[in-house]
Amino acid sequence: MVRKSMAELLGTGLLVYFGVGVATLSFGPGFAVAGSSFAAGVVITALAFGLILLALAYVLGPISGCHVNPAVTLGVLLSGRIPLIEAVAYWIAQFIGGILGALLLWGTFANSPLYSRSKTGLGADGWGAASHININAGGAFLAEVVLTALFVFAVLGATSKIANSATAGIVIGFSLTVVHLIGIAITGTSVNPARSLGPAVVLGGTALSQVWLFIVAPLVGGAVAAGLHRVLYPEPPIEPLASGEIPVPAVSD
Repeated sequence: MVRKSMAELLGTGLLVYFGVGVATLSFGPGFAVAGSSFAAGVVITALAFGLILLALAYVLGPISGCHVNPAVTLGVLLSGRIPLIEAVAYWIAQFIGGILGALLLWGTFANSPLYSRSKTGLGADGWGAASHININAGGAFLAEVVLTALFVFAVLGATSKIANSATAGIVIGFSLTVVHLIGIAITGTSVNPARSLGPAVVLGGTALSQVWLFIVAPLVGGAVAAGLHRVLYPEPPIEPLASGEIPVPAVSD
């Protein structure tokens, strides 16, 4: 359990550092490495999140499953793949990892004379004035539920017993890329409560006051994905035993 939790903490921290780092460099006033092209920033950021998760899936997947996302862990829990105590340990590790990753990223950028925590920010999610399209809280909540449900559903499907485990990381990484391509302009794209909490804790202010939505909505989306997965990927029925037959327990690896 300790080894799995450490893998989740490390993975979430790295996801935040690289993904949120590219988002800050792409959109943060003072940096804007993508120049004046919003579309270029969206593509660069989406690829950054997708590619870092793809790499982490193959590196950390054999250890913890590489959830690095409380919404994914909730989906896995509700799908009956892990016990509650393991899910709680994952959640604690993920939120700590998200905060540590954000602190490390802030420590990196703080050494640049071009960076200002109040002006440049740290890739925080938001609605209203904090949204590129000024979407309200209701629209942001709906978007995060839908995007997270799609992403977690892809994770559950790619890691199911009938899926090809060799390509799971590719499916998961590109699923995260896709949801960012549409979500960045709407909310900045959370689909991950730990990813949102870390930068919000560092920035405070509006980011921290709005972070509740980016914790609740992704968890709702994860629960929806688990429900869809149970409907479309039902467990095989248990064959009835013949009269007098003694059940033999399955042998695990």
